[in-house]
Amino acid sequence: MLIRLYDQNPNPRDLLKVVEILRDGGVVIFPTDTIYGIGCDITKPKAIERVARIKNVKPEKADFSFLFYDLSNISDYTKPISNSVFKLMKKNLPGPFTFILNANNNIPKHFRNSKKSIGIRIPQNNIIREIIRELGNPILTTSVKDEDAIIEYTTDPELIHEKFGDLVDLVIDAGYGGNIPSTIIDCIGEQPLITRQGKGVLVD
Repeated sequence: MLIRLYDQNPNPRDLLKVVEILRDGGVVIFPTDTIYGIGCDITKPKAIERVARIKNVKPEKADFSFLFYDLSNISDYTKPISNSVFKLMKKNLPGPFTFILNANNNIPKHFRNSKKSIGIRIPQNNIIREIIRELGNPILTTSVKDEDAIIEYTTDPELIHEKFGDLVDLVIDAGYGGNIPSTIIDCIGEQPLITRQGKGVLVD
């Protein structure tokens, strides 16, 4: 299924369709403020397994991130963070950043044995944020990669649908996506460290 949504004014009825699919354990491809993502509700183990199979990785070894609506319930899944890290996140989110934080025991069981940290994202994209808000849970996400040696990420949603349409339950067409990933900031050590410079330029 392919649904067309607009970032500025996403159709509420179509948003609810997406939420229902996620609640039923579906897998969806969606826009972010960087590249298109593929993911599911983090409370649905079988859906997490499907995402991992599509990416050809084991769930416990995958570098999946969690998408949140805002900062208010990040502490449900992470160990306490310092004031300086919280201020840094507050200044830069929503935005094209992934913050690596220490995980607590509320993260899905799939990750519990191996994942001591998780990537946190709050994208500056109304479509996916409204879906997360309506769903009431974070969404697990990983990037839609391209097999092309030069173009790392597929940006055309119709091509994404062509390639992944049989593997997922829904593709959201929100126009062309970007091909530069998020900037990754590792906040596990004493000082936040940029481990991948992507689209986001960090404001201190």
